[in-house]
Amino acid sequence: MPIGTKSNKIDISLPKDIKLISQRISNYLDNGDIVFLFGEIGVGKTTFVRHFINNLQKKCNEPRTEVPSPTFNIINEYLIKEKKIAHIDLYRVKDENELYNIGLFENKENYILFIEWPEIIKKKPDNRIELYFKYQENFNKRSLEISTKHKKEIINEFI
Repeated sequence: MPIGTKSNKIDISLPKDIKLISQRISNYLDNGDIVFLFGEIGVGKTTFVRHFINNLQKKCNEPRTEVPSPTFNIINEYLIKEKKIAHIDLYRVKDENELYNIGLFENKENYILFIEWPEIIKKKPDNRIELYFKYQENFNKRSLEISTKHKKEIINEFI
């Protein structure tokens, strides 16, 4: 069981920890929510989104689908009952103007947006949840920190 501390750092070193955290957070997210995922390559951002989507599919009695990284497509979309999910990877986007071409925040109220590599976004929406995935101890451990002004109940879930 991941343990949250007063610093809001959650241990996600084991694969089951990321799965459990994503399942718990899925109880709080709905269309219109935006989740920024920060962290190095391979630290667990896409794995988190995969577990989130598959958990939601399971809750809705829908078949679980493959949830690949959208690195090359930039956007992968999923429809699960009334929830629309857009999984966006901005790793290959080099200029903020490209964000307008992909319509990053168009119809955002109709989607749960998961955005990997959001550093390029200069004007960040207020209703965002930020997840910081970090390697610890020479890449042997991982941690997650959650930051939000939008849905504080998510943070309260883990501290």
